[in-house]
Amino acid sequence: MTEPERPDEPSPTVQPFAAVDAPVRVEGLVKHFGRHRVLKGISLSFPRGKTTVVLGPSGCGKSVMLKHLVGLLRPDRGQVFYESQRIDTLSERRLGPIRRHFGFLFQQGALFDSMSVRDNIAFPLRELEGGNPSGEEQRVRRVLRLVGLEETIEKFPSELSGGQQKRVALARAIILDPKVILYDEPTTGLDPIRADVINELILKLEQELDVTSIVVTHDLISAFKVADHMVMLHEGHVVLEGAPEEFRSSTDPVVSRFLRGEASEDELKAIREVTSTNVDAAKMAKDRNLSGGKR
Repeated sequence: MTEPERPDEPSPTVQPFAAVDAPVRVEGLVKHFGRHRVLKGISLSFPRGKTTVVLGPSGCGKSVMLKHLVGLLRPDRGQVFYESQRIDTLSERRLGPIRRHFGFLFQQGALFDSMSVRDNIAFPLRELEGGNPSGEEQRVRRVLRLVGLEETIEKFPSELSGGQQKRVALARAIILDPKVILYDEPTTGLDPIRADVINELILKLEQELDVTSIVVTHDLISAFKVADHMVMLHEGHVVLEGAPEEFRSSTDPVVSRFLRGEASEDELKAIREVTSTNVDAAKMAKDRNLSGGKR
């Protein structure tokens, strides 16, 4: 059966994690790209000092939501807060000091190919503090030690493996000692062993830096390893929010299908209809060819 269209409002069955001290929260977040509605009124709170994992299939709005938290995107409706301050209405100039409290690990790492590891990591320092930041060398080496790659300081991204590039990008994300770290699909493109290294680093940084972490992913192994709190997005709505145990025991069909890696009935029906149409067309073409050959 086709699920009914939901209005641009938070689901009444989902209760935001508002009772917990939360440095980052969104209320009634709506975002359109043209006529396509990506976020349809989500409200979320991200508990301080914990790792919140945001799950959901591709295209459900996970990365779009993440970019709103630092003002890389602005909502069509709704509000975004950092601590007690609303930030979605701030100018770029006023957003600058707030963004310093965030570290962002982009999905592809986003390292500068023409810069060494040292220069990639120092880039935020130089942008913020000028050409010769105080204690730059020590600060760069400190974050490289945290991710276990101090020996790569003179190398260039092309000389690193995919996993090492992600770790260098993570070192850059924490060079300004952020209070919140945002991870956009941190294990994408990595083999299971390299992905587990990233998972261990997420746990390590949460403990050693006392940061709030928000991880967007569809990697279930990673999600259940690092999560203190979990959120499931589906078609722009929050369908479940709670502890990992609540997800494992959920009877919600959207959640259970996602955790089992199963397509929905509508998706399977569409695939079967396309397959059936293609088979029928091929059979008709074959019959025409055979008929023509007999003449």
